[in-house]
Amino acid sequence: MLVPYVRRNNSLSAFDPFRELDELERAFFGNSNESKLAAFSTDIKDKGDHYELEADLPGVEKDDIKIDLTDNVLTISAERHSEYEENDKKHNYVRCERSYGSYQRSFDTTGIDTDHIEAEFKNGVLKLELPKIKETKPETKRLEIK
Repeated sequence: MLVPYVRRNNSLSAFDPFRELDELERAFFGNSNESKLAAFSTDIKDKGDHYELEADLPGVEKDDIKIDLTDNVLTISAERHSEYEENDKKHNYVRCERSYGSYQRSFDTTGIDTDHIEAEFKNGVLKLELPKIKETKPETKRLEIK
């Protein structure tokens, strides 16, 4: 079944002693350069012989989307570029809430025929068709007794 993949990393190298301080600072002061979304939204539908995954990626160009498959994990990465600088006086921004940055989601593809995945990007929506591996029924063969 196609499900979002959560990587668990308990190694010491993943420890960031300043993470909580950064989160506290962002809670009080915000950060206009940071994305308002942790990840993009997806819908996954079971269509019988395949799954259909739709990912909302508004404002992202097709060339800024990457789909990678490693060890039964499908990763969709996207980047939305900013067209302004925070101290941009020329455009007279009073407030700019449109987010930009890098986004990434990963999905477990156990049971998916990864050689036949198809992807299409149209109107800000990435659509993937992920065919299920066809179940083979065990074949019974009767042996002759001599």
